[in-house]
Amino acid sequence: MKISRNPETVHTPVAPYIHQIEVTGPSKWLTLSGQLGMEVDGTVPENPLEQLQVALDNIKRNLESANMQVSDLTKMVFYLVGDFEAERRRTIIADFLGEHLTCTTMIYVVALAAPVYKVEIDAWACKDI
Repeated sequence: MKISRNPETVHTPVAPYIHQIEVTGPSKWLTLSGQLGMEVDGTVPENPLEQLQVALDNIKRNLESANMQVSDLTKMVFYLVGDFEAERRRTIIADFLGEHLTCTTMIYVVALAAPVYKVEIDAWACKDI
């Protein structure tokens, strides 16, 4: 069972995320490698916001292949390079997550594995069994 909470002894989240998710009981865990904004055919959009959408789509496809869904995500770490229109970035992520909140970290970095990549997202998911 997953229990999400924001302890009263910790500041209110500064964005749509949850401070902690406790997992108890029998569960299936899925750990994803960093997902890039790369299409299945190997192409990478030039626009960083398009890369963000593709990376999130790749996470969803990984979840589906493990018979899981976005609501099973527990943690996401976003690695971003360069400028991202903040409001559009928030909208893309909010549309992906819907009402679901994960533990989230967002880090701006100088570079990723190759100059073409502007987004990489680590993700963990847990499903009750």
